[in-house]
Amino acid sequence: MGLSDWFSTFSGNLQITDVGTISTRYKNITRRLNTDYWTTTSDTSHSLYVGSYGRNSATKTISDVDMIMQLPYSTYEQYNNYKGNGQSALLQAVKTSVEKTYATTSIRADGQVILVPFNDGITFELVPAFLNKDASYTFPDANNGGSWRTTNPRPEIEAIRTRNASCNYNLIPLCRMMRAWKRQWAVPIGGLLIDTLAYQFIEDYQYRDKSYTYYDWMCRDFFKWMSEQDKNKEYWRAPGSGQYVWGKDLFQYKAKRCYNLSLEAIDHEMANPKREWSAKQKWKEIFGTDFPS
Repeated sequence: MGLSDWFSTFSGNLQITDVGTISTRYKNITRRLNTDYWTTTSDTSHSLYVGSYGRNSATKTISDVDMIMQLPYSTYEQYNNYKGNGQSALLQAVKTSVEKTYATTSIRADGQVILVPFNDGITFELVPAFLNKDASYTFPDANNGGSWRTTNPRPEIEAIRTRNASCNYNLIPLCRMMRAWKRQWAVPIGGLLIDTLAYQFIEDYQYRDKSYTYYDWMCRDFFKWMSEQDKNKEYWRAPGSGQYVWGKDLFQYKAKRCYNLSLEAIDHEMANPKREWSAKQKWKEIFGTDFPS
Protein backbone atom coordinates (compact mmCIF):
# COMPACT_ATOMS: atom_id res chain seq x y z
CA MET A 1 0.00 0.00 0.00
CA GLY A 2 1.57 3.25 -1.17
CA LEU A 3 1.20 6.81 0.04
CA SER A 4 -1.79 7.49 -2.20
CA ASP A 5 -3.53 4.41 -0.82
CA TRP A 6 -2.84 5.50 2.76
CA PHE A 7 -4.66 8.78 2.37
CA SER A 8 -7.36 7.36 0.12
CA THR A 9 -8.13 4.76 2.79
CA PHE A 10 -7.94 7.37 5.52
CA SER A 11 -10.41 9.61 3.69
CA GLY A 12 -12.73 6.67 3.19
CA ASN A 13 -12.52 5.76 6.87
CA LEU A 14 -13.79 9.23 7.81
CA GLN A 15 -16.94 9.12 5.71
CA ILE A 16 -20.32 8.92 7.41
CA THR A 17 -21.71 5.40 7.21
CA ASP A 18 -25.28 5.89 8.46
CA VAL A 19 -26.52 8.44 5.92
CA GLY A 20 -29.66 6.35 5.40
CA THR A 21 -30.65 6.60 9.05
CA ILE A 22 -29.94 10.33 9.12
CA SER A 23 -31.99 10.83 5.95
CA THR A 24 -34.95 8.89 7.37
CA ARG A 25 -35.03 11.00 10.53
CA TYR A 26 -34.63 14.23 8.56
CA LYS A 27 -37.55 13.28 6.31
CA ASN A 28 -39.73 12.24 9.25
CA ILE A 29 -39.19 15.57 10.99
CA THR A 30 -39.76 17.46 7.73
CA ARG A 31 -42.99 15.59 7.00
CA ARG A 32 -44.28 16.19 10.51
CA LEU A 33 -43.70 19.93 10.39
CA ASN A 34 -45.00 20.25 6.85
CA THR A 35 -48.15 18.46 7.97
CA ASP A 36 -48.66 20.80 10.93
CA TYR A 37 -47.55 24.10 9.39
CA TRP A 38 -48.02 23.76 5.62
CA THR A 39 -50.67 22.17 3.43
CA THR A 40 -48.38 19.33 2.38
CA THR A 41 -47.04 16.03 3.69
CA SER A 42 -43.80 16.37 1.72
CA ASP A 43 -40.72 14.97 3.44
CA THR A 44 -38.35 17.30 1.57
CA SER A 45 -40.05 20.69 1.12
CA HIS A 46 -39.12 23.68 3.33
CA SER A 47 -36.18 21.93 5.06
CA LEU A 48 -32.43 22.25 4.64
CA TYR A 49 -29.39 20.47 6.03
CA VAL A 50 -26.99 23.05 7.45
CA GLY A 51 -23.86 22.94 9.58
CA SER A 52 -21.08 20.50 8.76
CA TYR A 53 -23.55 17.93 7.42
CA GLY A 54 -24.99 20.50 5.03
CA ARG A 55 -21.49 21.54 3.93
CA ASN A 56 -20.57 17.83 3.49
CA SER A 57 -17.53 18.23 5.74
CA ALA A 58 -18.80 16.09 8.63
CA THR A 59 -17.18 12.77 9.49
CA LYS A 60 -18.47 9.46 10.82
CA THR A 61 -18.08 10.66 14.41
CA ILE A 62 -20.74 13.31 13.86
CA SER A 63 -22.89 13.86 16.94
CA ASP A 64 -25.05 16.78 15.77
CA VAL A 65 -27.03 17.06 12.54
CA ASP A 66 -28.20 20.63 11.97
CA MET A 67 -31.32 21.37 9.98
CA ILE A 68 -33.45 24.43 9.26
CA MET A 69 -37.19 24.13 8.83
CA GLN A 70 -38.85 27.05 7.10
CA LEU A 71 -42.24 27.98 8.58
CA PRO A 72 -44.92 30.25 7.05
CA TYR A 73 -44.57 34.01 7.50
CA SER A 74 -47.97 34.02 9.24
CA THR A 75 -46.35 31.96 11.99
CA TYR A 76 -43.67 34.62 12.39
CA GLU A 77 -46.36 37.30 12.68
CA GLN A 78 -48.18 35.24 15.29
CA TYR A 79 -45.18 34.85 17.57
CA ASN A 80 -43.69 38.27 16.86
CA ASN A 81 -46.90 39.77 18.28
CA TYR A 82 -46.83 37.41 21.24
CA LYS A 83 -47.05 38.97 24.68
CA GLY A 84 -43.96 37.79 26.48
CA ASN A 85 -41.23 35.62 24.98
CA GLY A 86 -42.74 34.70 21.61
CA GLN A 87 -39.51 33.05 20.53
CA SER A 88 -39.68 30.60 23.43
CA ALA A 89 -43.35 29.92 22.69
CA LEU A 90 -42.50 29.19 19.05
CA LEU A 91 -39.77 26.73 20.01
CA GLN A 92 -42.18 24.98 22.39
CA ALA A 93 -44.84 24.74 19.68
CA VAL A 94 -42.40 23.20 17.20
CA LYS A 95 -41.16 20.85 19.91
CA THR A 96 -44.74 19.69 20.51
CA SER A 97 -45.17 19.07 16.79
CA VAL A 98 -42.02 16.94 16.50
CA GLU A 99 -43.07 14.93 19.55
CA LYS A 100 -46.03 13.62 17.54
CA THR A 101 -43.51 11.66 15.47
CA TYR A 102 -40.82 10.98 18.07
CA ALA A 103 -42.90 10.63 21.23
CA THR A 104 -40.32 8.54 23.13
CA THR A 105 -37.40 10.85 22.40
CA SER A 106 -36.34 13.31 25.09
CA ILE A 107 -36.86 16.38 22.93
CA ARG A 108 -36.14 19.79 24.43
CA ALA A 109 -36.00 23.38 23.34
CA ASP A 110 -32.65 24.98 24.05
CA GLY A 111 -32.32 28.69 23.39
CA GLN A 112 -32.26 28.74 19.59
CA VAL A 113 -32.90 25.12 18.62
CA ILE A 114 -35.01 22.06 19.33
CA LEU A 115 -32.77 19.14 20.28
CA VAL A 116 -33.96 15.72 19.10
CA PRO A 117 -31.59 13.10 20.56
CA PHE A 118 -31.44 9.49 19.37
CA ASN A 119 -30.07 6.38 21.05
CA ASP A 120 -27.13 6.05 18.64
CA GLY A 121 -25.62 9.30 19.94
CA ILE A 122 -26.76 11.53 17.09
CA THR A 123 -28.81 14.60 18.02
CA PHE A 124 -30.75 16.59 15.47
CA GLU A 125 -30.53 20.31 16.12
CA LEU A 126 -33.65 21.73 14.53
CA VAL A 127 -33.96 25.46 13.88
CA PRO A 128 -37.44 26.73 12.94
CA ALA A 129 -36.96 29.73 10.69
CA PHE A 130 -38.54 32.15 8.24
CA LEU A 131 -37.18 32.75 4.77
CA ASN A 132 -36.16 36.33 3.97
CA LYS A 133 -36.18 37.97 0.54
CA ASP A 134 -32.39 37.68 0.28
CA ALA A 135 -32.62 33.89 0.96
CA SER A 136 -31.29 34.27 4.50
CA TYR A 137 -33.36 33.06 7.45
CA THR A 138 -34.77 34.73 10.53
CA PHE A 139 -34.84 32.40 13.53
CA PRO A 140 -35.88 32.67 17.19
CA ASP A 141 -33.54 33.19 20.11
CA ALA A 142 -35.37 32.56 23.39
CA ASN A 143 -32.48 33.77 25.55
CA ASN A 144 -32.63 37.05 27.49
CA GLY A 145 -36.32 37.61 26.99
CA GLY A 146 -36.42 36.64 23.33
CA SER A 147 -35.23 38.15 20.05
CA TRP A 148 -34.94 37.35 16.34
CA ARG A 149 -31.64 36.60 14.70
CA THR A 150 -30.49 35.99 11.12
CA THR A 151 -28.42 33.25 9.51
CA ASN A 152 -27.42 32.70 5.89
CA PRO A 153 -26.21 29.12 5.35
CA ARG A 154 -26.93 28.64 1.63
CA PRO A 155 -24.02 30.78 0.37
CA GLU A 156 -21.68 28.90 2.73
CA ILE A 157 -22.84 25.54 1.40
CA GLU A 158 -22.52 26.71 -2.20
CA ALA A 159 -19.10 28.29 -1.66
CA ILE A 160 -17.68 25.08 -0.18
CA ARG A 161 -19.24 23.01 -2.96
CA THR A 162 -17.89 25.27 -5.70
CA ARG A 163 -14.36 25.48 -4.34
CA ASN A 164 -14.27 21.75 -3.69
CA ALA A 165 -15.08 21.13 -7.35
CA SER A 166 -12.52 23.68 -8.53
CA CYS A 167 -9.65 22.04 -6.61
CA ASN A 168 -10.16 18.46 -7.81
CA TYR A 169 -12.43 17.69 -4.84
CA ASN A 170 -9.62 18.05 -2.31
CA LEU A 171 -11.26 20.62 -0.03
CA ILE A 172 -13.81 18.30 1.60
CA PRO A 173 -11.23 15.59 2.44
CA LEU A 174 -8.98 18.28 3.95
CA CYS A 175 -11.87 19.52 6.13
CA ARG A 176 -12.59 15.98 7.27
CA MET A 177 -8.96 15.13 7.99
CA MET A 178 -8.68 18.24 10.13
CA ARG A 179 -11.71 17.12 12.11
CA ALA A 180 -9.84 13.90 12.86
CA TRP A 181 -6.88 16.02 13.99
CA LYS A 182 -9.18 18.12 16.15
CA ARG A 183 -10.49 15.01 17.92
CA GLN A 184 -7.08 13.40 18.30
CA TRP A 185 -5.47 16.52 19.75
CA ALA A 186 -8.51 18.08 21.46
CA VAL A 187 -7.92 21.24 19.42
CA PRO A 188 -10.04 24.22 20.56
CA ILE A 189 -11.51 24.95 17.14
CA GLY A 190 -15.04 24.77 15.77
CA GLY A 191 -16.10 22.93 12.64
CA LEU A 192 -17.04 26.06 10.72
CA LEU A 193 -13.67 27.60 11.48
CA ILE A 194 -11.92 24.47 10.21
CA ASP A 195 -13.90 24.71 6.98
CA THR A 196 -13.26 28.44 6.71
CA LEU A 197 -9.50 28.08 7.15
CA ALA A 198 -9.31 25.14 4.75
CA TYR A 199 -11.35 27.11 2.20
CA GLN A 200 -8.97 30.07 2.44
CA PHE A 201 -5.81 27.96 2.41
CA ILE A 202 -6.64 25.87 -0.62
CA GLU A 203 -7.66 28.81 -2.82
CA ASP A 204 -4.10 29.53 -3.94
CA TYR A 205 -2.42 26.30 -2.83
CA GLN A 206 0.01 25.14 -5.51
CA TYR A 207 -1.05 21.50 -5.26
CA ARG A 208 -4.77 22.16 -4.94
CA ASP A 209 -5.59 20.10 -8.05
CA LYS A 210 -3.37 17.08 -7.30
CA SER A 211 -4.33 13.60 -6.08
CA TYR A 212 -3.99 11.64 -2.84
CA THR A 213 -0.28 11.35 -3.58
CA TYR A 214 0.07 14.98 -2.47
CA TYR A 215 -2.06 14.73 0.68
CA ASP A 216 0.96 14.41 2.94
CA TRP A 217 2.29 17.70 1.61
CA MET A 218 -1.16 19.27 1.73
CA CYS A 219 -1.56 18.38 5.41
CA ARG A 220 1.99 19.52 6.18
CA ASP A 221 1.47 22.85 4.43
CA PHE A 222 -1.94 23.42 5.99
CA PHE A 223 -0.60 22.79 9.49
CA LYS A 224 2.17 25.31 8.80
CA TRP A 225 -0.33 27.83 7.41
CA MET A 226 -2.60 27.44 10.45
CA SER A 227 0.30 27.74 12.85
CA GLU A 228 1.12 31.12 11.31
CA GLN A 229 -2.35 32.60 11.77
CA ASP A 230 -2.37 35.76 13.87
CA LYS A 231 -2.77 34.72 17.51
CA ASN A 232 -4.54 37.99 18.27
CA LYS A 233 -7.18 37.45 15.61
CA GLU A 234 -10.62 36.92 17.14
CA TYR A 235 -12.72 36.05 14.11
CA TRP A 236 -12.63 35.03 10.47
CA ARG A 237 -15.23 35.42 7.70
CA ALA A 238 -17.18 32.35 6.62
CA PRO A 239 -17.12 31.35 2.94
CA GLY A 240 -20.00 32.73 0.93
CA SER A 241 -21.98 34.39 3.69
CA GLY A 242 -19.15 36.40 5.22
CA GLN A 243 -20.61 35.85 8.69
CA TYR A 244 -18.30 36.10 11.67
CA VAL A 245 -16.64 32.83 12.70
CA TRP A 246 -15.26 33.34 16.18
CA GLY A 247 -12.20 31.51 17.43
CA LYS A 248 -12.66 29.47 20.60
CA ASP A 249 -9.04 29.50 21.74
CA LEU A 250 -5.56 29.30 20.29
CA PHE A 251 -5.18 26.39 17.85
CA GLN A 252 -1.85 27.56 16.42
CA TYR A 253 0.35 25.75 18.96
CA LYS A 254 -1.09 22.32 18.22
CA ALA A 255 -0.98 23.05 14.50
CA LYS A 256 2.75 23.81 14.85
CA ARG A 257 3.36 20.58 16.75
CA CYS A 258 1.64 18.56 14.06
CA TYR A 259 3.46 20.44 11.33
CA ASN A 260 6.69 19.20 12.93
CA LEU A 261 5.30 15.66 13.17
CA SER A 262 4.32 15.79 9.49
CA LEU A 263 7.89 16.77 8.62
CA GLU A 264 9.06 13.65 10.44
CA ALA A 265 6.49 11.52 8.64
CA ILE A 266 7.55 12.83 5.24
CA ASP A 267 11.23 12.34 6.15
CA HIS A 268 10.43 8.65 6.79
CA GLU A 269 8.57 8.48 3.46
CA MET A 270 11.49 9.99 1.55
CA ALA A 271 14.18 7.83 3.15
CA ASN A 272 16.06 5.24 1.11
CA PRO A 273 14.90 2.65 1.85
CA LYS A 274 11.52 4.03 2.85
CA ARG A 275 10.48 3.70 6.49
CA GLU A 276 6.80 3.18 5.79
CA TRP A 277 5.84 1.85 9.22
CA SER A 278 7.48 4.81 10.97
CA ALA A 279 5.83 7.25 8.57
CA LYS A 280 2.37 5.81 9.21
CA GLN A 281 2.96 5.89 12.96
CA LYS A 282 3.60 9.63 12.72
CA TRP A 283 0.44 10.18 10.71
CA LYS A 284 -1.51 8.08 13.21
CA GLU A 285 -0.05 10.23 16.00
CA ILE A 286 -1.49 13.25 14.18
CA PHE A 287 -4.83 11.85 13.03
CA GLY A 288 -5.64 8.87 15.26
CA THR A 289 -6.66 5.31 14.55
CA ASP A 290 -8.62 6.05 11.35
CA PHE A 291 -5.29 6.46 9.59
CA PRO A 292 -4.38 2.99 8.24
CA SER A 293 -1.69 0.92 9.92
